[in-house]
Amino acid sequence: MKALVTGATGFIGSNVVRELLAGGAAVRALARPKSDRRAIEGLSIDVADGDLLDKASLAKAMAGCDTVFHVGALYAFWPPNHKLIYRTNVEGTRNVLEAARERGVQQVVHTSSCSTVGIRKDKRPADETTPIGKDDRITGYKDSKYLAEQEALRFAKEGMRVVVVNPTTPIGAWDVKPTPTGRIVVDFLKGRMFGYMHTGLNIVHVRDVARGHILAAEKGKTGERYLLGNRNMTLREVFAALGKIAGRKPPKLRIPYAAALAFAYADEMIEGRLLRRRPTAAVGEVRLSRKHMYFDGSKAVRELGMPQTPVDEALKDAVEWFKRYGYV
Repeated sequence: MKALVTGATGFIGSNVVRELLAGGAAVRALARPKSDRRAIEGLSIDVADGDLLDKASLAKAMAGCDTVFHVGALYAFWPPNHKLIYRTNVEGTRNVLEAARERGVQQVVHTSSCSTVGIRKDKRPADETTPIGKDDRITGYKDSKYLAEQEALRFAKEGMRVVVVNPTTPIGAWDVKPTPTGRIVVDFLKGRMFGYMHTGLNIVHVRDVARGHILAAEKGKTGERYLLGNRNMTLREVFAALGKIAGRKPPKLRIPYAAALAFAYADEMIEGRLLRRRPTAAVGEVRLSRKHMYFDGSKAVRELGMPQTPVDEALKDAVEWFKRYGYV
């Protein structure tokens, strides 16, 4: 396999690159000219300068590739630049798929998100068949990922081999930025988490997510979606597990949703707009936490053979990586 990976400098993308290399694939990474490339530094790969909004650069990067892993996306809740988010995630996905079709690329694995899957009100795990409601499509990142996924599925219906994967909440090494979830781990390790919200999420080792991408290319069905997840946990359970790993006491104060939302609005105003710093809590992140985002990833396990590394190991790997690279 000769693969192009968009978003290769990011958390999931850099792990996809590593899994591809471990399997003997030749890898080319698409990266913006001034992007932070620490996550792929020193790897035996080609790096092509390009941008999701520059179709010519995409076509050039795909030369000689038989598979494209489209992992690249703008994952941001702050600043809330909805126009840029939509352009990058929706128009960028369309550009990747059009370039791949014109180049004669054999297949595309599109990295979507669990946010494109509906959330059950009874807190039971949702699967790929759970319809997404209007109140689930929060303006910004979530809605852009839904629309981007619709583009991928449209190309599949038109005869192109496109497989969609929907990662839940990955944890592990090489979270350079770090992601919002990674910041939770870092803040916990620094003793900054004084409380928790009553929310739930599905945690999965980022290495399993990366492996799931490759298995989707090998075994996935065109036009199908595969949730890449593992264990459903409340945020309180996540902190308890982190506490055991790091030797710290988890927070005991439960923060009401209304209080968290009010704080987020105030924080965005003071930190974000006045001081021009990233707020501690973005409104979009707090709004997401209102629901228990529990998912059933058994389809990927059953049909693709996706591994299920214990979540405690994923959290431990994240803690060790953040410590090793000086985040704590």
